[in-house]
Amino acid sequence: MTKPTEEQESTNPIKTYFQFDQLQTNFKRETVAGFTTFITMAYILIANPDILSNAIFLEEAGDLFDELAIATAISAAIATFVMGIYARFPFALAPGMGLNAYFAFSVVLTSGIPWQTALGAVFLEGILFIFLTVTNLRTQVVNAIPQCLKAATTAGIGGFIAYIAFQSAGLITESETTLTTLGNLGSPQTGITIVGLFLSVALVQWLQGGLLLGILATALIAWIGGVAPWPTAIVGVPSVPSHLFGQAWIGLTDISPEAIGELITVLFVLLFVDFFDTIGTITGLGMRAGYIDQNGNFPKVNRALFADAVGTTFGAIFGTSTVTSYIESASGVAEGGRTGFTAVVTATLFLLSVFFIPFLSGIPSLATAPALIIVGVLMARSVTIIEWDDFSEAIPAFLTIAVMPLSYSIADGLAAGFISYPIIKTFQGKLREISPIVWGIAIAFFVKFILEA
Repeated sequence: MTKPTEEQESTNPIKTYFQFDQLQTNFKRETVAGFTTFITMAYILIANPDILSNAIFLEEAGDLFDELAIATAISAAIATFVMGIYARFPFALAPGMGLNAYFAFSVVLTSGIPWQTALGAVFLEGILFIFLTVTNLRTQVVNAIPQCLKAATTAGIGGFIAYIAFQSAGLITESETTLTTLGNLGSPQTGITIVGLFLSVALVQWLQGGLLLGILATALIAWIGGVAPWPTAIVGVPSVPSHLFGQAWIGLTDISPEAIGELITVLFVLLFVDFFDTIGTITGLGMRAGYIDQNGNFPKVNRALFADAVGTTFGAIFGTSTVTSYIESASGVAEGGRTGFTAVVTATLFLLSVFFIPFLSGIPSLATAPALIIVGVLMARSVTIIEWDDFSEAIPAFLTIAVMPLSYSIADGLAAGFISYPIIKTFQGKLREISPIVWGIAIAFFVKFILEA
């Protein structure tokens, strides 16, 4: 094979479109960065269907893990392709952790909303996000929300995710006396989870893709120990997610009048949480990659926001919860990824992953628990930006963080924070610090509680 000449390289359409020369990068560096990003976030192919399968199932079809895994891979690929080709940023997207737990445990299992209707709410969220992004209203609304509640929401969701992991691993169990208590540490399931947690922490510190490797290592221990059955196969021909595709549309047509109020609340929480998750992640990645200038401007950021809106819309159609940008993209940026070609490589790998669904479906829940606990730790770091010396900031933030896992509801945690924030600010004579948007959200939550009572 002859090496391409300098003239051929300069006229290469991929190199020109992604501006390799202007951003001082090349094919090898961008490809390595794309592989690195995929490896660090590939755990979502296991974790997302594992969480959603608690709520999304059919009596006649049984477990839909395989279809959920395919929906996860396809929605991640679509959103990441849009990010790479349209926005031309090296960021990857997939169904978001926390939002999938809210979807499964709060919306479907606790509130009793059919999963088809819940997917319909996710679809509406994506359509609204497309509108809000195109009109630039998305950034304006986010800027009006207090910083302490943004940070508390992230930390509270982290605690919620960890609490779910503790339960699935048997580390926390029910108690008639204290509601919950420490589980049986002598059981094989719990013991393997504890070993897996320490092993995963070590792998995250040592290697790229440590979360995924930690899941696989914990699963291997469970298989060898006979605690979980071995996978039936490694590779298989993917099947169309026939039980999931298009159910979002069907769910929207079957909404009862009594469920409309609850559905609006669900839609609001999905919008709110994804607002902050995406904005915070995109901003952090943009700063690390050098896209944000000295004045704090982020050129073409709306294109990045558009990618997650499109991903959420198509994700709902295929049968998964909200798609959002992933902070794990920072691993690819650290490897030198600076263009959308990095995202294109990652998206391609997500598409190829659908051939390994038989292997992924054999990984037990106890293997994903350590990864979920570590994700919770990473999300809890946001508490450092809360002004704990100011009660008008600290108390609403603390209530948000505490109520989410204790009530098993992200929505109730948000309500506690938004209702208490303007009240405490008013008592302190800081009425001018409260935006009309915050008052509107607080009143909406207050009315919701009255109606429920």
